[in-house]
Amino acid sequence: MSTTTASTFTAPANAGAAQDSLALLGRVLLALLFIPAGFAKLTGFAGTAGYIASVGLPLPQLGAAIAIVVELGLGVLLLVGFKTRLSAVVIALFTVAAAIFFHNYWALPAEKAYVNQLMFFKNIAIAGGLFAIAAFGAGRFSIDKK
Repeated sequence: MSTTTASTFTAPANAGAAQDSLALLGRVLLALLFIPAGFAKLTGFAGTAGYIASVGLPLPQLGAAIAIVVELGLGVLLLVGFKTRLSAVVIALFTVAAAIFFHNYWALPAEKAYVNQLMFFKNIAIAGGLFAIAAFGAGRFSIDKK
């Protein structure tokens, strides 16, 4: 009968700092997508509501307001690392919904399908990054850690 012992892994001394720095970088890069988009929707509210209406969604003004709150409001929270896990999950769900409603490549003619397929999977990948932030947290360089 053999016995096994669990091996012990010791992370390098600077692993925590690198992880915290990468978490900050990830939050900043994701926020760079959402905050300007939310600001553009705020300053171009009528156009945003019109675009939402053009895809057949109900209550386009409410949809535009929700998009602004999520992209601008929760985008800022993500950036500074406040309520990060919740913000990341809500933004991720919003991003998946946007992919489904605005990049439905499966229902488009071939000449529009390719670009919309790229945009769809870009949104899905962004949601994946947001879910990773939700899983692992904001890191040390955040309001959540203060």
